[in-house]
Amino acid sequence: MYKNFFKRFLDIIISLIFILCFWWLYIIIAILVRIKLGSPILFKQDRPGLNEKIFKMYKFRTMTDAKDSLGNLLTDAERLTKFGKFLRSTSLDEIPELWNVIKGEMSLVGPRPLMPKYLAYYTEEEKKRHNVRPGVTGWAQVNGRNSLTWEDKFRYDIEYVNTVSFWLDLKIVFITIKKVFKRQDISDFSDKNKEIDFDEYRRMEKK
Repeated sequence: MYKNFFKRFLDIIISLIFILCFWWLYIIIAILVRIKLGSPILFKQDRPGLNEKIFKMYKFRTMTDAKDSLGNLLTDAERLTKFGKFLRSTSLDEIPELWNVIKGEMSLVGPRPLMPKYLAYYTEEEKKRHNVRPGVTGWAQVNGRNSLTWEDKFRYDIEYVNTVSFWLDLKIVFITIKKVFKRQDISDFSDKNKEIDFDEYRRMEKK
């Protein structure tokens, strides 16, 4: 009953309450992003959701569009400013994802949505992570986030899918809040580095 009805109900109610209470925070961050990092204010990227359906995930941008003398974008490390690092370390860059939650593309809690290019490499067991909506936070995130190996991330994701419950979601939310305030398990790991890491993980697995 919880997984099929109340979870979605709570997602909508809690997301709406947060947005209504902190609309001013969205405005302040949007203005600062525009001034410090440029436009567009929002970073949009395709991600696979429930049943592998692709959707646009929203975040506040955290990097500039700085280029070298030849017009090529600088590296992620060079474009990630002090302000961008602050948004990431406090997870404030993630709050636009509540719009994805309201639209039904994401849940407050669930496996984090990864890049669509990974879909072709999942095992049948790993594909189960798409049997539920992806989350703003998840079981893997509160158990190590970027410090975890891919094997551990998938293990936690599948464990969540198999045992999803109100109490587990509540536990994940409270641990997430605690980690955000303490800024634990945060890194500046770029999506490009994650792709390389994932490819290496698959190659090692085949040996």
